[in-house]
Amino acid sequence: MDELVHYDVADGVGTITLDSPHNRNALSRRLVGELMDHLGTSASDDARVVVLRSAERVFCSGADLSEATADGMADGARAMVAMQRAVVAHPKPVVTRLAGPVRAGGLGLVAASDVVVCADDVTFAFTESRLGLAPAVISLTVVPRLTSRAAADTFLSGRTFDAAEAAAMGLVTRAVPGEGLDDAVAAACADLLEAHPQGLAETKALLNADLLARIDAGTEEMATLSARLFGSDAAREAMQAFLNRRR
Repeated sequence: MDELVHYDVADGVGTITLDSPHNRNALSRRLVGELMDHLGTSASDDARVVVLRSAERVFCSGADLSEATADGMADGARAMVAMQRAVVAHPKPVVTRLAGPVRAGGLGLVAASDVVVCADDVTFAFTESRLGLAPAVISLTVVPRLTSRAAADTFLSGRTFDAAEAAAMGLVTRAVPGEGLDDAVAAACADLLEAHPQGLAETKALLNADLLARIDAGTEEMATLSARLFGSDAAREAMQAFLNRRR
């Protein structure tokens, strides 16, 4: 089978590309597994900066609801926590490039990243509440990035918000015109490449110490909550209705 996540290194930058267009880069077991493998590779190779991006415009549509409705999320929730932790604990800065929509679980990857550059027409939504769920496992990385008012507004309503609002609330680093996205990502990488590798690693560890501690302390509680909600009758009914509409 063709891989769902690609990795290559050039000029000190390792690029991890999500490429699962059939489900809009949903966080399936296979995609998360391949992503974890490439995060591991990039932690020990010649790359000094890691870029996380999508092959197409859609960055990530969230959890793979088809897997969740069939098998539940007991293991999937822990895998999603581990995925976020791998980004936060990665010894090299992770720059995420957003060219298109990000929903639900995909926002955990965004929040875990060190620098996030997005096109100004990108949209975001924490859609969990509309499916009888809560953004449990991604709250470990997302909540520290947002003001409490922004978290309450976006988590509870599940509404769609734009790149300018995402930047204002601290979810992304900067929003730029779409035609300048690649230049902005390249500039962010160039700035990071000016730093010494030890300086990058030690500074990232300093910045992320509290976030790592939060993830480690909350993993079991949030994974258990997520699994319970995904397994509930209310959520299963809402997710199935959503999948039927999308078909």
